[in-house]
Amino acid sequence: MSAAMELVEKAQLTTKPEMKPGDTVKVHVKVREGDKERIQIFEGIIIGVRRGGIRASFTVRKVSFGQGVERIFPMHSPSIAKVEVIRSARVRRAKLYFLRTLKGKAARMKETARRVTP
Repeated sequence: MSAAMELVEKAQLTTKPEMKPGDTVKVHVKVREGDKERIQIFEGIIIGVRRGGIRASFTVRKVSFGQGVERIFPMHSPSIAKVEVIRSARVRRAKLYFLRTLKGKAARMKETARRVTP
């Protein structure tokens, strides 16, 4: 039974760039408004990644007009047009939930040089 499930799930997997907690990303999301569809960009820092095949997801946090906004995106959702990694940071935790309590300069992360993959 599980082999059949894996076969069906494998067809629905999409390719996304290599992301990890601490990366600043731009998520291009398809938004439907009536009969029109447009792309909306959500830019923020990844504070957590949940693995698990087709059920994988990642949480992105940004501060908008002084208010923290978090959004959980399914990794392989067809509503995600693309994900761009803007910068990477050196972190020592898998979940960066402590950023919820930090403000301003205290919430900055130590940036690392990105690896360019050919």
